[in-house]
Amino acid sequence: MREMQVHDIARQMLERHGGTAIAQAAQKAVICEEKGDVEEAKEWRHIEAAMKMMRGPHQS
Repeated sequence: MREMQVHDIARQMLERHGGTAIAQAAQKAVICEEKGDVEEAKEWRHIEAAMKMMRGPHQS
């Protein structure tokens, strides 16, 4: 997934889900990891990190 796509998805999730968006991305990553889908889990972790960066260090 390209960096721009990651940031678009992260922004959209924050707009739609607010404060729960980061937790949702983390949960999706865990589900993917449990299924053995390492690449998709890595993408969700990337999206999670992008949202944390957008929210700032004191709001994550």
